[in-house]
Amino acid sequence: MGFLWFAIISVMLAGYVVLDGFDIGAGALHLFLGRTDDERRKIIRSIGPVWDGNEVWLLATAGVLYFVFPQLYASSFSGFYLPLVMVLWLLMLRAIGLEFRTHIKEKIWASFFDAIFSVGSLLLAIFYGAALGNVVRGLPLGPDHYFFLPLWTNWNVGAHPGVLDWYTVLSGVVALVALCVHGANYIVTKTDGELHERARSTSLVLTPVLIVLTLVSLIATIAIHPGITANFNALPIGYAIPVLVFVCLVAVFIFQRGRHEVAAFVSGALYLTLMLVGAVYALYPVILPAIDSQYNLTIANSITSSYALGVGLTWWIIGMVLVLAYFVFMYRMFRVQIMERHFRPAKFSSRRACRVSQGRKHSARLAFPIQSLGK
Repeated sequence: MGFLWFAIISVMLAGYVVLDGFDIGAGALHLFLGRTDDERRKIIRSIGPVWDGNEVWLLATAGVLYFVFPQLYASSFSGFYLPLVMVLWLLMLRAIGLEFRTHIKEKIWASFFDAIFSVGSLLLAIFYGAALGNVVRGLPLGPDHYFFLPLWTNWNVGAHPGVLDWYTVLSGVVALVALCVHGANYIVTKTDGELHERARSTSLVLTPVLIVLTLVSLIATIAIHPGITANFNALPIGYAIPVLVFVCLVAVFIFQRGRHEVAAFVSGALYLTLMLVGAVYALYPVILPAIDSQYNLTIANSITSSYALGVGLTWWIIGMVLVLAYFVFMYRMFRVQIMERHFRPAKFSSRRACRVSQGRKHSARLAFPIQSLGK
């Protein structure tokens, strides 16, 4: 049962990274790709119907984590309280920038909220990467499984690290570039015209950079945590994971050059998934590694009662069926491309629907609130 829940949480986390990752990446590129007000509104429209739904996976993962591994939840908050509050503020500022921008007519305020949305997305990507770097590096857990981390110390990896050091900053940069590639690939699939070409060029430029950064981060991980290869040595089939990671990145570049935009986006999503699978594979059965390995939090010493797990599994299955049905419906409804010829600045009321054409089917109607569109 412990392995099952470990796998469930890993899948939900991967789902969040893939789904919310493209709109975080689109947000980080918002000011760079959107040269005009119309182009920025097109980026917002491409993620508008789905971005808040994607963030539900973060809340769901946190809720399941609290239910299944309460000790992990308590220990993480003890040392990561300040970074978690910063992430919460970034999530709020990103939402404020996105939503307020859709209601503002004055150019100066629209630019201000564009900046809030873009900078919030950029910093959020870096913090997510740094958080994963902290987990992989190890934390100064004590006998009671609690710890404290300052935001930074001397920037070195050692017995008394900070949240930010050279390794976690490297992890943050990898995450930022990875999500920017993912976001650019998504924008390519949803737009046309100059914005489409600019997003495609950005993906082609950043993908080789991501290949180099991923290789550097892999070498750095082995250097600071040599024991992380133990599971790979015990079950060598796991070495296929890092190979597939680089195969996916090369596929992103090849598909994007060949203008197979959907295939490039799927390859980028597989890259993100396999990166998380590799981290999970390396750490199992540890869920929160300590610098002193005798204080590791594992599945065995962190999991809740078997009765609670059984009841929770029943309700989790029911909830996931409903959630997946909703997401399939939502993504099918908003799968149309935002074409240049269909984009017309207009005023919308919160009760009015927006008509979007797809090919010759001009009668297809997609209704969603103006909060999700952007003016």
